[in-house]
Amino acid sequence: MTEIHVPDDLSGLDDERPTVALVITPVASAAPLAAACSLAKVDADVVPSDVGAIAVLRDPVSGRAGAAAVSQLLRQVPVVLLERRESQMTATQWVSGVHDRDLPPGLVLSDAPEVLEDLLLDGRDPSTVDGVVTSVGMSKLKAMRVLAAHRPRRWARRSARPVA
Repeated sequence: MTEIHVPDDLSGLDDERPTVALVITPVASAAPLAAACSLAKVDADVVPSDVGAIAVLRDPVSGRAGAAAVSQLLRQVPVVLLERRESQMTATQWVSGVHDRDLPPGLVLSDAPEVLEDLLLDGRDPSTVDGVVTSVGMSKLKAMRVLAAHRPRRWARRSARPVA
């Protein structure tokens, strides 16, 4: 029979834990995504980019739960979770709170804006990015106001006839 040895020091298992987790969205600006993160109880610093707002999760280990919660609020809009574990990256697409499919990280990064690469690969602090908005400490009322202010307005079309 083969003897199994379990080491006392399990710190080597930390290599499997994500050190960076980003949720990439098509949301046009940082404030509404930060509000959505606040409502979803996801602690994140949200930065603007050319491809959409990017949520930098404060707890990278909560990446899957964060992506699920954000995509649940955004409903049918797909979001991408990028995670870095030491020198390995993974990319997954989420829709309506559900893991939809795995994506090749190289493909996701092929046309990525510089800020995304800086956050994921270089460990840039999101607080140094112009336009950053945090979900941490945002009240539910403020989050609702931010979302209402950024909601597309639908104007009822009225007849051009003058009212008599």
